[in-house]
Parts: sequence; C-alpha cells; structure tokens
Amino acid sequence: MFTHSLAVAVTIATTEGPAPEDVKAGWVALIIFLLLALAVAFLGWSLTKQLRKAQAAKDAGAYGDKPAGSGDEPADGDSTTSG
Repeated sequence: MFTHSLAVAVTIATTEGPAPEDVKAGWVALIIFLLLALAVAFLGWSLTKQLRKAQAAKDAGAYGDKPAGSGDEPADGDSTTSG
C-alpha cells in the first residue's frame, strides 16, 4: 500500500514541475556551490596534512613501532621470507 502511494506521489511530482520559464539560475546558488567547492578543497588539504603528520609520527616510532631508520626490520613492508 505504501509503495503504491509513494509511486503515485513520485509520478505526480515529476509530471507537475515548475514551468521552464519560471526556473532560472541565481547568483546565490553559484555562491553556495563555490563555497562548497572551497570547503571540499580545504578538507582535502587538511586531510593530506594530517596523513603526512601521522606518517612522520609512525616513521619516528610514536605508535610503539621501531623507528623506520632502525634497520632491524625491512622497510616498506618488504619481507625476507617468500610466500
């Protein structure tokens, strides 16, 4: 019953939209879009910065691992055993 009424509502909503001459792009929408794009760029920059800091801390042994330059373990996940 619910899916039938939902299908009817979707059909009515798609067929009874605003007239094409009533719809126009606005400056407000452009500004919102640009602000959202700027926010995504900032979040990407911040994520990259945090990942570099985490990698540097891992290489320094801050997470309980041996530091990357200790020479006791192979670097970059290299293994001495074949598998």
